[in-house]
Amino acid sequence: MNESRERPVPRVADTIAATLHAHGARHAFGMPGGEVVTLVDALERAGIRFQLARHETAAASMAAGASISSGALGILVTTVGPGLANAVNGIADALQERVPLVVLSGVVDRSTRARYTHQVIDHAALLRPIVKARLEVEPESAASTVARALAIARAEPMGPVHLDLSPAVAAMDDPAPRIVGPPTVRRPSVGADDGAVASLGRCLDAARRPIILAGFEAAREGAGEAIRLLAEKIEAPVVTTYKGKGLIDETHPLSLGAAGLSPAADRVLLALFNEADLVLMVGYDPIEMRLGWLDAADSARIVELTAAAPDHAMHHCGSRFVADTAATVQVLAETVAGHPSWPEQEPARAANELKRIFRAPHAWGPHAIIETLNEVAGSDALVTVDSGAHRILLSQKWVCRRPLSLLQSAGFCTMAAALPLAIGAKVADPSQRVIAVMGDGGLEMGLGELATLRDLALPLTVVVFQDCSLALIALKQRASGLAPAGVALGQTDFARIAEGFGGYGVNVDDAPALQRELRAAESRSTFTLISCRFDADAYQDAF
Repeated sequence: MNESRERPVPRVADTIAATLHAHGARHAFGMPGGEVVTLVDALERAGIRFQLARHETAAASMAAGASISSGALGILVTTVGPGLANAVNGIADALQERVPLVVLSGVVDRSTRARYTHQVIDHAALLRPIVKARLEVEPESAASTVARALAIARAEPMGPVHLDLSPAVAAMDDPAPRIVGPPTVRRPSVGADDGAVASLGRCLDAARRPIILAGFEAAREGAGEAIRLLAEKIEAPVVTTYKGKGLIDETHPLSLGAAGLSPAADRVLLALFNEADLVLMVGYDPIEMRLGWLDAADSARIVELTAAAPDHAMHHCGSRFVADTAATVQVLAETVAGHPSWPEQEPARAANELKRIFRAPHAWGPHAIIETLNEVAGSDALVTVDSGAHRILLSQKWVCRRPLSLLQSAGFCTMAAALPLAIGAKVADPSQRVIAVMGDGGLEMGLGELATLRDLALPLTVVVFQDCSLALIALKQRASGLAPAGVALGQTDFARIAEGFGGYGVNVDDAPALQRELRAAESRSTFTLISCRFDADAYQDAF
């Protein structure tokens, strides 16, 4: 706890905050209400900065952005009833994005709960399908309850937990104050003499057309360098999920980029998987993959390496190794014999076909915008992207040089996530350059968070794909032979709106102008919004 503001007798809320701080929490996001004012005060006293958002779902995404980019806990604070209900989308997103999110909500005091009705809903029933656990903090066991919740949130697959805290309990002097810190975790070493590892090594040495499919778990566990070494040793192409992009530098000749959402890319990649004689899945979570990836390869040819046994049926496998992914791949990279693979050079042909499919057809449009971003942003930028047609295209064309540098709602695919993800990432690490890429529909859904940008004085860049359409839905309507309905958007002047929120705004309609504005945004002390205007028809046959 912050000694300069520490109270003589800690409140229960102080014990909660101190325990969260001991487990690494440094930022909390949310909207305050009367039921959580004591909790917010305790968080600030403990050194956990409370950041005000404009909507609870956005606050959940901010917490996710901070967590993914820093590895720390995500903390969401909401008030009773409507505050928690507002956060449902963001909490569900955390469940499917594997974010260890702690949801702290106010609840009506026990003494009046049974007879009081104002703003009262059943929190447990509301959240039951979208949280891993739900607990209420009692004064005698506050620290232990919080520590238990954190352990559940961080257990694979990671996800949200919910803690209810009543105002009376929060303000009460803690009858038995203590802080329960995190345990020291030691992972047993994985060696080449381990029988299971040796068996897997023999499988890799026997394969002549191996392919690696890696995902978010591998990215989070820092397995990228080991995967690169192993891929080079056995000459295996590497495909990732969207959340695994950058596990190996996507300029590497063995990288085939990401898969799972673009039918055009999937046609090329699934054909390669059908030809492979061994598919090594490393930390692969298929929650962000589409129906085309059901049983993407024959189960007998799939070898899965994961830290936790999966609970899905997207694929089956002939062998599963439950172990530390990064350490196991590193041992394999050091011990397999290595040999030439893919004698017909099929992966190289697939890479060339992907480049052809996603080459920019025009000097201006969504392809050119992404290519300009690739050129200007550099390898150190962190990019977030919203759901929509632009996300599918960007996730294929964006060249990731490092893991966890492209953040998106890939499992839940919720709209309006890019801006709060960017805010959370920038709050967690103010030194990094952060660019939020949004469609006009997503930005209009979450415009209020521009005020959060202003109030937090965050100099990040917002790039808007403005085609005056919910383009992805329009494409689906057209593919089904249906007339467009409910997909047209009026042309909002986002540049003027950005200026009204205290930022810098500009509309552009060619690549040189976008390049100039992206470079100018780097030195600006306020946020920059660049609205890129083009015709929605530019997405036709784009992915």
